Amino acid sequence: MNTLHVRSIPDDLYQRLRQFAQSRNRSLSAQVVTMLTRALEDEERQREQAKALASIRRRRFAPPAKSPSSLDLLREDRKR
Repeated sequence: MNTLHVRSIPDDLYQRLRQFAQSRNRSLSAQVVTMLTRALEDEERQREQAKALASIRRRRFAPPAKSPSSLDLLREDRKR
């Protein structure tokens, strides 16, 4: 297993992390690993969602050029 050292953590953030870990009955290290894992999963999920949305946007229907508008077609149909 690898070790990660993080420097210059603000005191208030460190205290909040420590209290959060205690409330979950975890060590500070275990809590930070859990939070990093979830953050990375969220980032990956957002990236996949962005890809899916881009794909949907690319496949949107675009009427052919010079085609009549639906309003014009309705007016023409009503005149019959």
